[in-house]
Amino acid sequence: MAKPGHRKHIPRRVCVTCRSVESKRELIRIVRTPEGAVVVDESGKMNGRGAYLCSNRSCWDAALKSGRLGQALKAGIGEDVKSVLQAYADGLPDAELGSH
Repeated sequence: MAKPGHRKHIPRRVCVTCRSVESKRELIRIVRTPEGAVVVDESGKMNGRGAYLCSNRSCWDAALKSGRLGQALKAGIGEDVKSVLQAYADGLPDAELGSH
């Protein structure tokens, strides 16, 4: 039970593209599973190495273009996975980098 006046800890994460620090729930997690697959983890609870991106298209585009996502996941990201991630990003709102 929480003590009166005690705030609950809110986990914070960093976007691999723009480096903005947000609460874990505000960012989208991409995970490299133990089997080596790279997928969007909408629950934020999948096993594997995770990386976080803002929920706007510009951060996703930059992460996929620059290779930062692959570096953060310590995995090569093939063209097939890139196209799946790009399709996901295409459904996100567009915002200027760093304007979060």
